[in-house]
Amino acid sequence: MANTILLMGDEHNPRCSSVYGHPVVRTPNMERLARRGVVFENAYCASPLCIPSRSALMTGRRVHEIQAYSNCVVGPKADIPSYGRLLAERGVHTMYVGLSQAYDKAERLGFSSVVLPMDKPPPGDVNISRNPLRIRRGAARLADMFGPTEDPFKDDMERMRVALKWINSEARRMASPWLLCIDLEKPHVPMYVTQELWDAYLEGGDLSLYGMECETARHPYSRDLRAHFETEMFTETQMRGLRRGYLGCVTFVDAQLGRIMHALEAAGLTETTNLIYSADHGEMLGKFGLWWKCALYEDSVRVPLLAAGPDFARNERIATPVGHLDLHAALFRAFGMERPPKAHGIALQQMPKDDLQHVVFSEYHGHGTRSGAYMIRQGDWKLIYYMAAPHQLFNLRKDPDELDNRYKSEPRRAAQLEAELRKICVPEVENLKAHEFQENQLKSLGML
Repeated sequence: MANTILLMGDEHNPRCSSVYGHPVVRTPNMERLARRGVVFENAYCASPLCIPSRSALMTGRRVHEIQAYSNCVVGPKADIPSYGRLLAERGVHTMYVGLSQAYDKAERLGFSSVVLPMDKPPPGDVNISRNPLRIRRGAARLADMFGPTEDPFKDDMERMRVALKWINSEARRMASPWLLCIDLEKPHVPMYVTQELWDAYLEGGDLSLYGMECETARHPYSRDLRAHFETEMFTETQMRGLRRGYLGCVTFVDAQLGRIMHALEAAGLTETTNLIYSADHGEMLGKFGLWWKCALYEDSVRVPLLAAGPDFARNERIATPVGHLDLHAALFRAFGMERPPKAHGIALQQMPKDDLQHVVFSEYHGHGTRSGAYMIRQGDWKLIYYMAAPHQLFNLRKDPDELDNRYKSEPRRAAQLEAELRKICVPEVENLKAHEFQENQLKSLGML
């Protein structure tokens, strides 16, 4: 049994860290954690959007089972206990600090203690109409939100103050086992940073190598997302500034990881505590003309996942594709406790290094696309199964940037991955359920 700290960033594309090979961004504490533990090289969220992703991690269930399809918080809530509630009921002190955007309000998730929560205030994001597609008027203004400003990390610094105080004062004296979850807002837009971090990345204001000229960028769902977020209006100066600021935000999060590691060392808890870092989803950063998340492409659906402590090997990299449901399983295994019978996933502590058969599933039903989509990753291959557009199949070993759609040229592989998808759900049925749920939300808001 090992006490555990889970640090979550928001919107962190793992490719933007030195641990995952970025040539510029500085993340020395992630490197340090990697040397002490395990890097999961191919980790995925359950859905590339805040509330769906966090809800799946909270429950160990898939998004279509929870019906937390988008960031709109109107309508019925899933009656599924969070890991915070289940572990607390079995004697683990579960502490949650920070962003808590999930299928229900933070105080109803059942943690032993919740501090500084940040829920989506009702009704949440109402830009969920998909037929016709809702355009987020004025979204292009987000492109100006970058650069040095005064006190850009104020809220996250307060979250860290509370968490570090708890480690220093309470954790070392806790008689019961404990789980501390710290959920930060960065590196999520806005990409405001300190002057020091802005100056640190003079070379960081580049452009994506793959823009709107790529075949992948011409896919109907890619066009939908660009229209929804007005990203085709972004100027080159804005794109360079956003990418530069983003690197500074990532380095800020890395510094907070370092503060946690230092606090554990000072409290004498390093050898008895698991420390895990991940994020709710990634960030497209201008690839294919897309920004933020909402796509099932690698930059949006992948997440960083690093784990160190008594439950994990040292200085190891695991290529097996994994997901947040495997992270949910890892939290229960850390305390030697059984999971709910309907939870999915294999505990990270038990994950083989290179399992070509392990399947990872993600799905998207949120704003900005005309209908739902599903992702299956198995070994080197990835299928994106669209409900209202041509499907895509990529060999990620040969084509990590998803430029070469092999769906038509590899029909047997496509059929194999579709069969794996249909073991998990009937996509047509779940897509219809999602549309009906969202139509009811819009009706209740008087928007239909």
